[in-house]
Amino acid sequence: MSWLARRAAERWEIVKLFRHAGAGLIAALAAVNLVLGVLPVVFVIATSIMLGKVPGAVEAGLDSPEWASLVQTFLIGAAAFVGQQLLAPVVALLRELAARRVDGALFRTLMEASLRSPGIGPLEDRDTLDDLRNAARELEFGFQSPGQAVPGLLALLARYTSLAGYAVVVGVVFSWLAAAGLVTVVLLFRHGQRGGLRRYAKVRFAAAGASRRLDYVRGLAVDSTAGKEIRVFGLIGWLREQLADAYAQLLGPVRAARRRVYLWPFVWFAVWGVLVTGALFAGLGASAADGITLTAFVLVVQSSLGALRLSEYYGEADSQTCIGIYGYRALQKFTARIDATAPVDAQPTAAPPAPEPVSEIRFQDVTFRYPGQDRPTLSGLNLTIPVGRCTALVGVNGAGKTTIVKLLARLYEPDSGAILVDGVDIRTYTVDQWRARLGIIFQDFARFEASAADNIAFGAVAAQSDRDGVRRAAAAVGLGELLAELPQGEDTPLARHLTGGVDLSGGQWQRVALARALFALHHGAPVVILDEPTASLDVRAEAQFFDEFADLTQGATTLLISHRFSSVRRADNIVVLADGDVVEQGTHEELMAAGGRYHQLFSLQADRFATAEVDA
Repeated sequence: MSWLARRAAERWEIVKLFRHAGAGLIAALAAVNLVLGVLPVVFVIATSIMLGKVPGAVEAGLDSPEWASLVQTFLIGAAAFVGQQLLAPVVALLRELAARRVDGALFRTLMEASLRSPGIGPLEDRDTLDDLRNAARELEFGFQSPGQAVPGLLALLARYTSLAGYAVVVGVVFSWLAAAGLVTVVLLFRHGQRGGLRRYAKVRFAAAGASRRLDYVRGLAVDSTAGKEIRVFGLIGWLREQLADAYAQLLGPVRAARRRVYLWPFVWFAVWGVLVTGALFAGLGASAADGITLTAFVLVVQSSLGALRLSEYYGEADSQTCIGIYGYRALQKFTARIDATAPVDAQPTAAPPAPEPVSEIRFQDVTFRYPGQDRPTLSGLNLTIPVGRCTALVGVNGAGKTTIVKLLARLYEPDSGAILVDGVDIRTYTVDQWRARLGIIFQDFARFEASAADNIAFGAVAAQSDRDGVRRAAAAVGLGELLAELPQGEDTPLARHLTGGVDLSGGQWQRVALARALFALHHGAPVVILDEPTASLDVRAEAQFFDEFADLTQGATTLLISHRFSSVRRADNIVVLADGDVVEQGTHEELMAAGGRYHQLFSLQADRFATAEVDA
């Protein structure tokens, strides 16, 4: 594709965004920018003619026709000047309105795309995350966002209208060759400005990884949680080094690119500009000696200077149209990556509703490998979870416990094999229908910046208005008194930075998460799963937590996951995982009597905790 075709394609990409701003607003912006382009030329013509009339008006006197003509010309120039000042805030308002409309529409598109995939695989891909980060950053914070590119492109209408007007004045009054030379100089500098911005933007967006590291290091410097250890361990010097290194990795390539695209090209542009303008003003001087009128002389000088000023960087258009389009392309790439991902849920919305499990949930020859990994996490897994009973999954880190939960929740799909509910593949049902049967609390469960009631009711969002159910779930996990003591009761926001908000301790948050699972259970989620939500607790606190959970979910199908063997001894069925497969299963007593892996690991952990107690 030629250079001209690429530039036209870029402009067309921005034009296609006009629809998000609305036809009326775009028409208003175009009209105002056209007027803003004409007014400076009118001002130059009026003031030049006025200067030419001054000698004759002074000689003729105040009551003469010459003086009246001078005043009329002055008023025209003044009107052109005042018009520019009055239209400036109007066009700024229209630009901001158009940008916000476009960015708002694109941000909705970004959010929809990020939530479109039923699974989480695409959002764990590094390249996809870079595109998401670039698009979100420009849409939310960038003054050169895709939305700003829309009024930025229309702002070029004002600038190039003025350039055309100045060139016509120089051509008509003095020389069309001089006018062509002026336009050439301006366009060369404009090419350098915009081409440099494009190459700079390309380097800047390619440095997404370095930018992500810089954000992480800067976040450490201002994070209150990390701040404690940074101070206690004397890590301030290390943090400064990391910050300097992160800046160097990000800004080094950017600085090199700026020198490459802006230094020598602009030296040659400057040489050409000096030659052309020197020749123009030399020719104008020679014409003045031959008797050119004062009006013509001033017209050419003012128009030439006005045109040359248009060779500068346009703050209202250049970054917006050159860099903003990269944010839009990042959005397009992110959306394309999401759409290219094989959909997890291919069932129509009219598919039969997922039934409540009656007998068992079974993993049948399930193999799964995370994207980008050579070794499968699960390899031919066969696992049966009895309905109405409590099953515990235990094993060392990396055994595949959390992967089983992700597959059961259909956040991923097996590479081979199937997950069956009473003999029916769960892919028979839509993702939403199946997930409505699950109440899951992950190890890194969400702490929503919402009210205490909502944090519990999100377990079954369709029943969010059931405040009595929220209170029952809270009371069941020992949170009833806490909610009553909060400043706004159950409506208190659980975020200290919100008005009237509070924060909870780690143990209190875990009880909120447990209440969320109970709320889901009471509203039609017969399968409840806890994926190591108590990993930060000591073994006694975790055992107490699971004991409470087992009592509260008596008769439900529950799945408890822990790497601590002693915490799940009350489970009806304990499954020991290793290397992505089942190595043992049975009750605590059966597994201890068997003297196998469970017995070995249980004894090892018990000895370690006993030693810790003695040392304490």
